[in-house]
Amino acid sequence: MITLNRTMKKITATFLAIAAAVSTSFAHEHATTPLQTILVEYVKIQQALAGDSLNGVPEAATAIVTAIKGNEGELPGTAVSQAEAVGKATDIKAARAAFKPLSVTLIGAASSLKKKTGHFYEAYCPMAGAAWIQADKKVANPYYGASMLTCGEIRRDL
Repeated sequence: MITLNRTMKKITATFLAIAAAVSTSFAHEHATTPLQTILVEYVKIQQALAGDSLNGVPEAATAIVTAIKGNEGELPGTAVSQAEAVGKATDIKAARAAFKPLSVTLIGAASSLKKKTGHFYEAYCPMAGAAWIQADKKVANPYYGASMLTCGEIRRDL
């Protein structure tokens, strides 16, 4: 009986060690990069603007600023003032205008990494003469919202 208990304890300890190693490895493989974190917040802004809303925009813009400041050197510093401008916008027109340069900067950052960011896509609207990033392939135009929600095309995976 004592031998059986010792064997069971060894098996349990071995199992737990393997499970911990697999869990740690999985977490490292699926950890988000600073850019991915920023893109998740950026998409919140894109979706709000596409929905003709500013709900959540200041919070998402602040999260972008915080993420960039926490990773200086890895991410473009110009995005800080651009995200701050989006977050401070008091109306949809101003937010959309401020969103354009932020989009250009983040598309450039994603492109310069030369590796896929995960499920993000670059879209472009010829009417607005502007691009943006979104999380799916169904165009949701942040520059025109409901008036021309599907105006544009997906250019590429980022």
